[in-house]
Amino acid sequence: MLEVGKKEFWFVVGSQHLYGEEALQTVKNNAAVIVESLNNSGKLPYPLVLQELAVTPDTITKIMKEVNYRDEVAGVITWMHTFSPAKMWIRGTKLLQKPLLHLATQFNESIPWATIDMDFMNLNQAAHGDREYGFINARLKKNNKVVVGYWERENVQTQIAEWMDVAVAYNESFSIKVARFGDNMRNVAVTEGDKVEAQIQFGWTVDYYGIRDLVDYVDAVADAEVDALFNEYKDLYDFDYGDYEQGKWEAHVKVQARQEIGIRRFLEAGGYTAFTSNFEDLHGLQQLPGLAVQRLMAEGYGFAGEGDWKTAAIDRLMKIMSHNIDTGFMEDYTYEMAEGREAILQSHMLEVDPGLAANKPKILIAPLSMGNREEPARLVFDGKAGDGVVVSMADFGTHYKLLVNEVVAFEPTEAAPNLPVARVLWEVKPNFHDGIRAWIEAGGGHHTVVSLSLSTDQILAWAKLVGLEVALIK
Repeated sequence: MLEVGKKEFWFVVGSQHLYGEEALQTVKNNAAVIVESLNNSGKLPYPLVLQELAVTPDTITKIMKEVNYRDEVAGVITWMHTFSPAKMWIRGTKLLQKPLLHLATQFNESIPWATIDMDFMNLNQAAHGDREYGFINARLKKNNKVVVGYWERENVQTQIAEWMDVAVAYNESFSIKVARFGDNMRNVAVTEGDKVEAQIQFGWTVDYYGIRDLVDYVDAVADAEVDALFNEYKDLYDFDYGDYEQGKWEAHVKVQARQEIGIRRFLEAGGYTAFTSNFEDLHGLQQLPGLAVQRLMAEGYGFAGEGDWKTAAIDRLMKIMSHNIDTGFMEDYTYEMAEGREAILQSHMLEVDPGLAANKPKILIAPLSMGNREEPARLVFDGKAGDGVVVSMADFGTHYKLLVNEVVAFEPTEAAPNLPVARVLWEVKPNFHDGIRAWIEAGGGHHTVVSLSLSTDQILAWAKLVGLEVALIK
């Protein structure tokens, strides 16, 4: 996995001096218990770090400034143990540039009716504090997340965990760099877009390179390195020689091994975490990169074909969010319209992410009519089953829009012996006719990123953070 580095989240508890030092000490103790319990729950992907009590404007402002300046801190989770006057939070909250989650919970799960008194009420008044704090976040138009429920409950911990992944992806989005090898496919509309606006709104850097810049890296790869990587392929994949003589078949596969090493070195040298190719720009390459691209996608690099840098960046973003689990670049190809079995066949000319494989992938080579190069090697497999979310982004001239469709993927039940590419099948929600109609009417593209591990709520949470219009189909 292409790692994002060590991350943590700060847990900030709101209160005030009005209640006295004894009460504040209890607040500190209770907060420490919650943080320790959540960190030991096994549910959170990143650790919580408890901060000093937020009881003055200066303290709150200092904490939020530190959050902004420390790269390892991905966001803030706040909890109002008591009432915390929200004017104290204005300056710090306005300065905060990282994601914010308001945890509406309390230390005790139930009201102790037999013993409750005003001391207990003053100490445990999250219902009071939540509304004051929630008001100021709404007044400041913060795109914060609110999670409601008892902190020991699994569903609450799951919501926190999912938001953490969104927050990390949001921050890492400003470090996403896309290398474009060649331009967009000629005459295609939906893959175009305003790169300056994308960098302003999402943080993405998109750089163009002529294909010869990549060829130099590929040609510099030593034969011994290629042979070593080919031997690694033997351990990971089945080899399907088809009608090819073994020596010729292996030579074609080694072309992809050389490309894999060369592309990886190019990306590493430039700090790129996503890339695009274009079968119309292959001067100096023996084959369109297929197996090479699939291997890099499996490592966590974002990718899209035909110069579609927006989808490549979204792919990288969603791989960060999902920890590169069951997430990858996809393209709508062919409808299944038999009544009662309606679905869409997803694939690409070569580059289908093996992270979506339900079976052991096999390497085969087959002719490719596009690109006018040698028959390229690629990984072929059947896609996994599961509930998923499909995402596409398009530039509508005045603004970007995100298309989100919930789907149900299923494993193919029929063989396709003449299809030399990986295949993924899914049903769209709410149903075939309404789902496809809504996608087309909203201007959804044919290039997408699918995830069988992320939730719709996570995609919407990221879109909210970046102020992105969403067309949701579910």
